[in-house]
Amino acid sequence: MGYKKEQVMLNKITIEQVLNFWFTKPISDHWFSSTPAIDQLITDGYESIWEQAKAGELNTWKESPDGCLALCIILDQMPLNMFRGTAKSFSTEQQAVEITKHAIKEGFDTEVPNDNVSFLYMPLMHSENLDNQKLAVQCFEKAKLEGNVKFAKHHRGIIEKYGRFPHRNEALGRVSSQVEMDYLNSDKAFMG
Repeated sequence: MGYKKEQVMLNKITIEQVLNFWFTKPISDHWFSSTPAIDQLITDGYESIWEQAKAGELNTWKESPDGCLALCIILDQMPLNMFRGTAKSFSTEQQAVEITKHAIKEGFDTEVPNDNVSFLYMPLMHSENLDNQKLAVQCFEKAKLEGNVKFAKHHRGIIEKYGRFPHRNEALGRVSSQVEMDYLNSDKAFMG
């Protein structure tokens, strides 16, 4: 079933609608290569539910594997589209990390289809905390998601070296060190 915009109504969005929207076209084609039109589509349909999740109004969703997955998408993935290039795009990242850890503790990650579980683990990979980065690598390895393992190790390496993601510095108003500037100006710089 494809995404239908009329399904997305303020205060009436369900877990299933979030997952259906995220895991079908056109969104699934643009997870890691968005466009302004896709960013706007996500903003128009989901900014209000992001506000609800941020305020803790959807905490009952944490009681199920699909609910945890939907919350991670809403709090970790969607802000990167909705608020691209701004500090606000990272503002609910820590909430998503806590949901991921809760899901792992409850064993929910073993109940999420392997094709989708990467989005449950991704908040750990987006975290600037090294322990979270190490856990991300472990989770992706356990799920045998080799493509994600490669990216998780890359992210972990950046945090090990710099203690943060240098490509976020400008959006977060942080001053880059000379070492970070050299990295950002190199062909090895990660900008995602």
